Amino acid sequence: MKSRESLVRLKQFQVNEKRRQLAQLDAMIAEFDRMATELELQITAEEKKAGITDINHFAYPTFAKAARQRRDNLRDSQSDLAKQRATAETLLIEAEAELSKAEMLEMRDGKARDVDTGPRSAMIG
Repeated sequence: MKSRESLVRLKQFQVNEKRRQLAQLDAMIAEFDRMATELELQITAEEKKAGITDINHFAYPTFAKAARQRRDNLRDSQSDLAKQRATAETLLIEAEAELSKAEMLEMRDGKARDVDTGPRSAMIG
């Protein structure tokens, strides 16, 4: 049955695509984390240079304020990506289950074909 083979290939493609999406989300989360950590180091250095760590102080460095805002935005984006990752992980599990079912159907059909063709081949030969 070609349709079962096609179904298995389709499901395998879908699983691979979900895995790729999951890996891409992981990479983005890691990159955002790296960038946020780098900004944190820059903020600390700027505060040390200015000698002011109180963000409400009138002379708090403008660069540090801007870097804090960028860092906070990155953390928010990271949180959003983590939610997307959880959804993607659920979809991957579902796709893997569908692939497993399709493979089992193909195996069952293959065994049925073998049983169907087995006695005929013996009778012909």
